[in-house]
Amino acid sequence: MVVSNHHFARRYLREKALPTPFCPGCGNGIIANAFLKAVHDLGHEDLSGFAFVSGIGCGAWIPSPHFNADTLHTTHGRAIAFATGLKLARPELTVVVISGDGDLAAIGGNHLIHAARRNLDITVICSTNFIYGMTGGQVAPTTFTGDRTTTSPYGNPERPFDLARLVAAAGANYVARWTTAHPIQASRSIRKALERKGFSFIEILSQCPTAYGRRTGAGQAPDMIKWFKQLPVRKRGQPLTPSVPTKMGQDLGEFADREDVSLLESLGLLSS
Repeated sequence: MVVSNHHFARRYLREKALPTPFCPGCGNGIIANAFLKAVHDLGHEDLSGFAFVSGIGCGAWIPSPHFNADTLHTTHGRAIAFATGLKLARPELTVVVISGDGDLAAIGGNHLIHAARRNLDITVICSTNFIYGMTGGQVAPTTFTGDRTTTSPYGNPERPFDLARLVAAAGANYVARWTTAHPIQASRSIRKALERKGFSFIEILSQCPTAYGRRTGAGQAPDMIKWFKQLPVRKRGQPLTPSVPTKMGQDLGEFADREDVSLLESLGLLSS
């Protein structure tokens, strides 16, 4: 993990958890820094008011064991299910799920869309690296059509999910997508998500030179950062037209920004 030079980042980390298991060039350290900057900007001196939940995969290692906070490191795909129970039992906590696209969108995909449908009062941060990075480089629900992976050696025949549009259509109050090449924008969206009632979802496209870059020919971390910087940014309020993600066609920015009644409000556990 790349730890920010700013002194504030270290106050939220377990120093004994460093160094980390992340590969050289991995974007998960950037995602961690973007989150911690948002927490600092909101004025939190520590993470005592937070509870983090993660599943299985590279992205799940961002909060656990690195954040000096209460964390649930759960079974594969079940992070949002655990977070649902946690938030209903302890509504005063800020519950944040941080995990990867394979965990959240594949085996955990049903939990994702139903948490958005319920407008559950949690924030989900998805590190999307387009592949199963930790378990051998298998095709994921975000892998682009034609990509060669361990389980698609002749090219992926399937269409990938557009996770931002999927979650926005499912009913989330706030949805944004950025990349590790846009850490300031990502941090601002995370800050907004943490203050928002209802379900909020931040997708951050992240480089994975070890699995995705090597197997698909996307290159090393600098090559992928250069790719991310070329992606188009949506205009605020632009209509959500249907989209099948392509390497150069994934748009960034905000996809939902509303104040619909949240699940905790419906249950009388949160004041309007």
